[in-house]
Amino acid sequence: MARCEQGYLCEVCGDEVESITESDLYLRFVIGEIRSSQLLASPERHIRCNPVLAQFIDHPDFAPVPVEGDFDRRLFDPEDTGRKAELVTRGWLRLQELAAQPQTVPLPQYPLAEFRTV
Repeated sequence: MARCEQGYLCEVCGDEVESITESDLYLRFVIGEIRSSQLLASPERHIRCNPVLAQFIDHPDFAPVPVEGDFDRRLFDPEDTGRKAELVTRGWLRLQELAAQPQTVPLPQYPLAEFRTV
């Protein structure tokens, strides 16, 4: 995650994104929203600094992120919302797994199984 001595900076708050477990960029990668070739060219954010995506994480270890207005998940079709929440939550859990690995996991193995290209 680090480019030199300092990690990626969040384009929203400007603070360092210190761990893969709080990386919106890597969350979007593991759930298939971006390809590995886009990782270095895409902006980084903390997961919580992207509330439109973070609101879909449904897990007791992740405090809910409310979104007001047009992108509030409660305004969407409940079936679509359920599928999105299931996917994003699994992606968030995958980030936790990756961070807990005692050895380095190869980048092609980061995404959820259905999004791996190898």
